Amino acid sequence: MRRLYDIRILKTRLLGQIDKFYRDSFVLTLSNMTTGIIAFFFSILLSRKLGAEGLGLYGLVMPVYGLLLCITSDGIITAISKISTVYFNRSEYKNLNRTFSTVFILTIFRALSVALLVLIFHRPMAVYVVRDARASGALMVLSPALIFVSLSAVIKGYFYGMGKYKTTASIDILEKLLRVGVLLSAIALLKPESVSGTVASAFLALTTGELVSFLTLHICYRIEKGKLKGSTGRIKSRIQLVFDVLVISVPLCFNGIVSSVISTVSALIVPRRLMAAGFSYRDALALIGKFSGMALNISTLPFIIINSMLTVLVPDMSLNISKKDYWSAEERIAQVLRISCIIGISTAIVCFVMPGTLGWVFYQRNDLADMIRFSAPICLVTFISSPTFGVLNALGKQNILLKNSLIHSLQSLVLTTVLAGIPALNIYGCGIAIILTSVTSLVLNIGEIRKICEIKIDLQDIIIMVVAGTASWLSALLAGNALSAAPPAVRTAGVVTACFGCMAGLCTYAFRLKRET
Repeated sequence: MRRLYDIRILKTRLLGQIDKFYRDSFVLTLSNMTTGIIAFFFSILLSRKLGAEGLGLYGLVMPVYGLLLCITSDGIITAISKISTVYFNRSEYKNLNRTFSTVFILTIFRALSVALLVLIFHRPMAVYVVRDARASGALMVLSPALIFVSLSAVIKGYFYGMGKYKTTASIDILEKLLRVGVLLSAIALLKPESVSGTVASAFLALTTGELVSFLTLHICYRIEKGKLKGSTGRIKSRIQLVFDVLVISVPLCFNGIVSSVISTVSALIVPRRLMAAGFSYRDALALIGKFSGMALNISTLPFIIINSMLTVLVPDMSLNISKKDYWSAEERIAQVLRISCIIGISTAIVCFVMPGTLGWVFYQRNDLADMIRFSAPICLVTFISSPTFGVLNALGKQNILLKNSLIHSLQSLVLTTVLAGIPALNIYGCGIAIILTSVTSLVLNIGEIRKICEIKIDLQDIIIMVVAGTASWLSALLAGNALSAAPPAVRTAGVVTACFGCMAGLCTYAFRLKRET
C-alpha cells in the first residue's frame, strides 16, 4: 500500500513538472514563432532589397558576427540559467543577484574589448577574413551590437533560470519588429545605391534592435530584482560565484569559438569552391543566397519549436539533477527527442510535397523548388540530431559536447570543401555535407547520452513513426489536391495543417496507448 502511494505521488509530481515544461515551452514557442515570422518577413525584405548577390554577402558577414558573439558571450545564457534556477528555487536571492552583477561587469569588459577591435580593424577584416571589401561597412556598424547582445545574454540567463520566459519573449518580439522598421527607414533615408550600403543598412537595423532590447531587458531586471526579498542560505564570495559560472561557461565558450571558427571558414570557403566548380563570384554568391538565405530559411522555420524546448530544457533538467531525480530527466529527454522526430518528419514531408509553392509563397520565386525539395532530408536528419547537443549541455557534459562539436565542425569543413567543388554537386554539396555530419553527430551524441541516461528506442517506436509519417504524407497529398485551385498561401496553410496535425495526433495517440499497455 505504501509503495502504491509513493508511485502515485511520483506520478503527480512528474505530471506537474511536465505541465510546467510544456507550458514554458509553449510560451517560448509562441514567442519564437512570432519572432520567427517577423524574422522571416525580414529575410524576405532583405532578399528583395539586397537581391540574391546581396543576400549572399549578408550570409558571409553573419558567420563572422556569430564567431564574434561566441567570443563575447557564448555559454553565458546556459551558465547563468543553470545556476539561477538552483539559487532561485532555494530562495538564495543574494547569491543569485551577486552572481548576476559580477558576471555582468566581466561581460562588459570582454564585449567592449572585442567591439573596439572590430571597430578599429573592420576594413582589414573585410578584406582578409570575409574576402570582400564591401563588407567593411557592415562590420563597422555591427560592432556595438556585440556589446548589447552579450549583456542581454546575461539578463536572459537570469530570467530563464527564474522561469520568467514571458518577459524575454515579449522583448524579443519588440526587437524583431523594430529591426524591420529600422531597415525600411534606413533604406528610405540613406538611399544606398550599392550592395555594400544596403547590407550595412541591414546590420544597422540589427544593431538598433539589439540596443532597444538590452535597455528594455535591463529595466525589467531592475524591477524583478526589487521583488526578491528574504534571502536564505550562506552568502558565497564573488570569486566562488564567478568560478561556478566559469566552470560551465568556459567549456561552452571554447566549444562555440572552435566550432564557429571552423563553421566561418567553411562558409567563407564555399564561394571559392563554387568558383572552382565553374561559377563566377557573383553567381556563387547568388547560389549561396538562394540555398542558405531562402530555401533553408523556409525549411528550417519549424526548428523554432525545438529550440524553444531546448531553452526550457537546460534549467528544467538542472533542477531535476540537483534533486537527484534522474528518472524525470530521462523522461524529459525522451519527450524532447520524440517531439523533434515528429517535427522533423512533418517538415520533410511538406518540403517534398510542395516545394514550388513554398518558394513562391515566401519569396515569389520559381527557381527554389529543387533546393527546397533537397532540403527535406536535411530537415529530417538535423531536426533529430541538433537536440542531442542540447541534451548533453543540459546533462552538464560540456567536455563531451566540445569533443563531438569539434568532430561535427571538422567533418563539415572537409566535406563542404570537397563536395562543393564538384561541378555536378556545386551548392548541393553543402547540403550533403550537412546530412552526413548530422548523422555522425546523432550517433556520437546518442551513444554518450545512453551512458548517463537510459533511452529506450525499440522496433515499436520506429513502426509508430513510419506509419504516422506515411499517413501524414497521404494527408498532405490529399490536402494539396483538394486545395489545388486555392491561392498558394491557402494551399500551403492547408497542407501544413494536415501534415503536422496528422503526424502529431497519430503519434500522441500511439505513444499514449503504448504506455498504457
